[in-house]
Amino acid sequence: MCGTYWLQLPPEMPPTVGVVVFPGTNCEHDVVHALGLLGMRAQIKWHGDSELGDCDAVVLPGGFAHGDYLRPGAIARFSKVMSSIVKMAEAGKPVLGICNGFQVLTEAKLLPGALQKNAGLRFICDVEKLEVASNRSVASTLLQLGEIISLPINHFEGNYTCDHVTYDMLVENDQIVFKYVDNPNGSVGSIAAISNPRGNVVGMMPHPERAVEELVGGTDGRKVLSSFIEAVLNG
Repeated sequence: MCGTYWLQLPPEMPPTVGVVVFPGTNCEHDVVHALGLLGMRAQIKWHGDSELGDCDAVVLPGGFAHGDYLRPGAIARFSKVMSSIVKMAEAGKPVLGICNGFQVLTEAKLLPGALQKNAGLRFICDVEKLEVASNRSVASTLLQLGEIISLPINHFEGNYTCDHVTYDMLVENDQIVFKYVDNPNGSVGSIAAISNPRGNVVGMMPHPERAVEELVGGTDGRKVLSSFIEAVLNG
């Protein structure tokens, strides 16, 4: 299962972003559409493929990989494609996990901590205000520290958790990318997104791809995805 889609292309062929699909992924076309609007070439990649080909970056989109059996992302982390994603992350290439993709990245140990059931055990579908806590990651370089943006969330297991040592490490290394203004799911430290120490791997529960058009969900998602695209172009 693969395909290449783009809505706008500059005269020269732009870099390629791989968008990985697991059984149960349901946001891949939203990501492709959003990246296309911003002029980026996107290629859907099947989780059973062992190589990412000529991709210069990768997005793990939202959904319910393998039905979220065991734990969200627990099965997906064993997919063949994950070895290539690990290599890409280690090489400093941009890697973005959105919602279920964030869960996969924690299960694969590319990001610390874990995602558990929301406080109150309820599914949340809403638009949340986020504070930019770091602008040194591939998802936030075009944002200002302390800036408030609004992005949709859509999850049942988006409650980020980690031990005290890990949390202190996240703070010390400036790895907390976005924080909820009004914590909707019980995440420790109101965390909505984190990065690895290098800043090239980011996991976030909010959906920037659903906020790129004014008539749909606002345009604050453009700032996040444009930061990611800039990292790809400069990579």
